Amino acid sequence: MIPYGRQDITAADIDAVTEVLRSPFLTQGPAVPRFEAAVAAYTGARHAVAVNSATSALHIACLALGLGPGDRLWTTPITFVASANCGLYCGATVDFVDIDPATCNMSPRALRAKLEHARVRNELPKIVVPVDLCGHPCEMAEIRALADEFGFRIIEDASHAIGARYRSRPVGCGDFADITVFSFHPVKIITTAEGGIALTNDASLAERMARLRSHGITRDEAAMAEPSHGPWYYEQIDLGFNYRMTELQAALGVSQLDRLDAYVARRHELAQRYDRLLDGLPVTMPAQLDSGYSSLHLYVIRLVLDEHGKVAGRSHRDVFDALRVAGIGVNLHYIPVHTQPYYRKLGFSRGDFPLAEQYYREAISLPLFATLDEAEQDRVVEALWNLLAPSGARGAFATAFSGDTP
Repeated sequence: MIPYGRQDITAADIDAVTEVLRSPFLTQGPAVPRFEAAVAAYTGARHAVAVNSATSALHIACLALGLGPGDRLWTTPITFVASANCGLYCGATVDFVDIDPATCNMSPRALRAKLEHARVRNELPKIVVPVDLCGHPCEMAEIRALADEFGFRIIEDASHAIGARYRSRPVGCGDFADITVFSFHPVKIITTAEGGIALTNDASLAERMARLRSHGITRDEAAMAEPSHGPWYYEQIDLGFNYRMTELQAALGVSQLDRLDAYVARRHELAQRYDRLLDGLPVTMPAQLDSGYSSLHLYVIRLVLDEHGKVAGRSHRDVFDALRVAGIGVNLHYIPVHTQPYYRKLGFSRGDFPLAEQYYREAISLPLFATLDEAEQDRVVEALWNLLAPSGARGAFATAFSGDTP
């Protein structure tokens, strides 16, 4: 089975982790700040706060921005549930903005329309969480302009997008978002096994997130200098959490970061090859902004279905299952969050966000990872041609392969 994603662990990565195992520190040592500094330097952000998952990063980002009961958080329905759940963790109300049909990211046009309606009703969001789906940057300049006009804060969920660029600047630089979050789950561009990071250019936000990730505790030097206090002294300032990243994870992240640009470049080579070899099939290939450079975490095709929900006589489920039977580990990113049972209990219904739901009926994530080789990719492409090729199009398939270069 060819998986849709796979981590790449090298001897250098193993050596980096082994070095930590031989050191005095397994947690809260020098590797975590070294990783934070490296990610901040790569993106151009002033501050980085490493945590044990991107979900944790989203949570403390919301808290640092003051989200709480009575507030509202909006995000896209086409994302992993964590992008919305972070608002619920804070006691806020969560709502969604439908997607752009081309990029599948949050639609700035739909966002403006929803904001104008919400302003009339005095129900504006405190935080908006645009998601860089598949590593494709959102139209962040437009969203930033709306934030300035309507007064909300931005957490850019760039869990898919480390290594991406927007308007020639690294995603995470803080030009448009108050806080940006990356994920380092094993199927992401680089991995720390589990892990995440929050980036910001605001020192006070960084300080609060750093405190929240470690029980809300601080070891203030001035407080410790009091005559009755010693080096053991600490104070709990906030109700925080144990969201710390370990030294093992951080050391792996530092090692992986050295290969980030190479990984992204390889993903672009493979995606361009998919674009070329799938041309002629009844599928829509991923679209990207002219102003963006995707990290290509995922390569999602959309089936061009007829009025009966079929393509080449097959349903979306038929195509998905047939690919799995052929040894192609396809997946689907994502089920619209508002259709999940938990969110339906909150009052959402099918039909609320029709473009997101249409995407779900058509989308299939194909295998894409830096170590995918051309022979494996050919298996994916051939399986799709066998399933979807219009009658008489086999010649086009042969031409596509004959014109390809390894």
